[in-house]
Order: sequence, then structure tokens, then C-alpha cells
Amino acid sequence: MLLLPELYMLLVSVTFLFVSLGKRRQGIFLCAKLLSLLGLIITLTSITGKGWLFHGAYKIDLFSQVFKVLLSFGFCLVVFMLDTKDEIEEGYLPEYFMFLSFSTLGLMMLVSSVELISIVISLEVSSYSLYVIIPLRKGQTKIQLEASMKYLFFGAISTGIMLYGMSYLYGMCHSTFLSEILFIFPKFIDQPIGILALILTLTGFFFKLSLFPFHFWAPDIYEGASNATTTFIATIPKIAGAALLIRITMLAFAGSSQFVSILIILSALSMTFGNLVALVQKDIKRLLAYSGIAHAGYLMMGILALSRDGSASAIYYITIYLFMNLACFYVVILLSKKGENIVLNDLVGLSKRAPLLAFTLAVSAFSLAGIPPTGGFTGKLFLFTSAFREGYLTIVIIGAVNTVISIFYYLNLVRMSYSKESPLIEPIKLSFHEKALCYIFIFLILYMGIMPFGLLGIFTAAI
Repeated sequence: MLLLPELYMLLVSVTFLFVSLGKRRQGIFLCAKLLSLLGLIITLTSITGKGWLFHGAYKIDLFSQVFKVLLSFGFCLVVFMLDTKDEIEEGYLPEYFMFLSFSTLGLMMLVSSVELISIVISLEVSSYSLYVIIPLRKGQTKIQLEASMKYLFFGAISTGIMLYGMSYLYGMCHSTFLSEILFIFPKFIDQPIGILALILTLTGFFFKLSLFPFHFWAPDIYEGASNATTTFIATIPKIAGAALLIRITMLAFAGSSQFVSILIILSALSMTFGNLVALVQKDIKRLLAYSGIAHAGYLMMGILALSRDGSASAIYYITIYLFMNLACFYVVILLSKKGENIVLNDLVGLSKRAPLLAFTLAVSAFSLAGIPPTGGFTGKLFLFTSAFREGYLTIVIIGAVNTVISIFYYLNLVRMSYSKESPLIEPIKLSFHEKALCYIFIFLILYMGIMPFGLLGIFTAAI
């Protein structure tokens, strides 16, 4: 069945809805883990599905199914990373898992949507679920309520701008279907109205990726939301945002120099701003927020190439970004004893207290910085190569300089973990489950760095 992953995720949401109506809260975490793992298996079995649904508004192909596998895998990892001892008020756990799974459902719908109205509906299904769960953190504080309001406010603004751009697309092409817009829109792309329409339409996905100048929400939301919620927001929605960016930018063609110039400027500003501000951050979640802004700029280097290789490299990069970011956030979750935010000084002496955690953080930091033989290095190499092949040498140089800048704050995480003695001598004990997840992240990051071409071949075929 073509809609099996989406229908299953809807079933998971409804299951937790009914659980929330009762009073029993035992076994919620075990139930969530089993359901998320089963969802990953179901999505993997559906990867070969092909077809059109809803009169052509919904497309099932290798491109959409690859992203659904990434979404399911990310959702499964986030659920397994959740800890029972803190983070979320126990009474809200069923609702929390319901909204997480409902948001994932919206993202799955988003990567298959090839019609403007269905894109907007899918995006809002995902976004409104996240607006609800940000305040669900133990101990109501001003910062998390402020974060929730900011996310809602900026999300509404970006959606409004995106709808405004879509109205221009409809006015020019007299259709809301991307397949029909594809034939008519190219003659408008070199005109101001065409460029304006496309940039405004992409605003909603720039917001998801926290690309400059649509990044204002990210640091405060990362800091204010619980560690688990931040982990989800920082990774899973960006996968679907990248998918739709690739689909919609293909409305332009490689010769549309003005559109590409705008993307180059946004990419350069996002990389530079994110890396420079990250240098002075002490709160690790805020540091990772600005890191995410910078990585959105790197990702754009593959998308602005407007080529098959560029798009495949963008998919590869968002995949490794998922794993290396999840690894960083998992260290934060395990170090946070009561769900509090972790600062740089909390990493002092981590190599003595928990060697595996320190190594996991080091591998993910090396990957985020783009140091071989990690997946982050290979992903950046593919992005830089795709942009260079299309003749965009300037953005490649800017990307290389920003990579050097980012090394300072990423390796500072490693320095704090390994080179300073901690006043705390009590070791951090990890369960088998926690050790297994750490080893999985380390393996995935190193595997994608050393043996990238199998996955890259799948992503190229999907494009």
C-alpha cells in the first residue's frame, strides 16, 4: 500500500490519543519505542513504492520514500533517546508522543506533496504539533513559554510570506500543481516577479532550516524547549525542509543567474553569521542552534547548484547532519540530570567521568567541523565539489573559510572534555541501552565518512 508509512504514523498518533484519555501511564516509553521501531521497519519495506494519489497532488517515488525512511529513522532515534527521569511532566507523556508522531506524519506528507495547497497543509500539520510540545517541560519557566510564543509567532509570519509567494506562482501559472508550474514558470524566472515569487515561496522552508535571515527563532527555542524537544526540532523537520527546497528550486533552471545569486548571498550570510556568533556561546544548545544556522548555509551550496549531483550531495549532507546532531544532543541529554541546560563548563573532565560519552561528543564535533574521516567531511566535500563544478567558486571559498572558523568552537567542546580536570570524580554510569545508542551514532558517522558512495548512489537515483 502506497500510504502505509503515513497511515501507520497516523495510527500511532491515535493510539497515544486514546492512551491520554485514560489514567494509566505505565509502559509509555516502552510502547513508544516499540511503535517507532515498527514504523521504521514498515517505512523501509515501502521504499520501492511508486504512484500518484489525490489527482496528482501526492507523489510516491524513490525521492519521497528515501526521505520518509530518514524521517522514520530520526523519529525512532529521538524516541529511544528520551529519558524517563526528567524532561517531560509524566502526566503529559501520551500527549507528548502523540504530537511528536503527528508532527512526523505531517513531515512525511510534506515530502510527497507536489501541489501547493497540500504542501501548506502538510507543513502546518507538522508545525502546529511542535508549537504545542515546546511548553511541555518540567517546571514552567518564563524562558520556555517565551520560546513557545516566539516559535508560533515566527512560524505564522513565515507561513504568511510563503502563501503570498504561492499566490504569485498561481497568478503566473494558473495552477497549483508543481508538474504544471514546471512548464510555465521558467519563462518568468529571470523577471523580478518570478524571482520574488520563488524566494517568498521558499521562505517557509528557509524557516524550517533556520537559514539566515529566517533564523531568529532558533537560539531561543533551542534554549527554552526541553532537551528532547530541541533534539527533535533541530533535526527531523530540517530533513523535510531540505526535500521541499530541492523540489521547488527545480522550478528554476541552471541558467537562472539572478535566482542563484540570491541563494549564494543567503548561503554566505547564513554560514558566516552562524559560525561567528557560535564562537561566543556558552550554552551548548544555543551553540548548536547557531551551528545549525551555519549548516543551513552549507546545505544551500548543494541546492543552489541546481544539478543532479548538487541535489544528491544536499540529501547526503542532511542525512549525516541528522546523525551528528543527534549524537551531540544525546550527550547533552545524558549529562543533564534534571533536564536542565548544559553549558561548556559541564563538559570539564568528561573523558574521565564517561569515556564513551566524551568519545561520542568528539566524533560528532569532528564531523560537524568537517574533519576526516567523518561523514561531515565527506558531506562537505560533496557540497563544495557540486558548487565548484557549476562555476560558483566564490561560495566555495566562503564555505572553506567558514569551515576553518567553525573548527574553533567545535574543537573547544573536545578540549573541555579531554584536557581539563573535573572537580567531580563520580563517574557517569551508562546503561546498555545508552551505550548501544552511542556506538550506533559513532558507527553511522564514521561509516558515512569512509564508505559514502553506496548511499550517494541511492540519493542520486532518487533525484
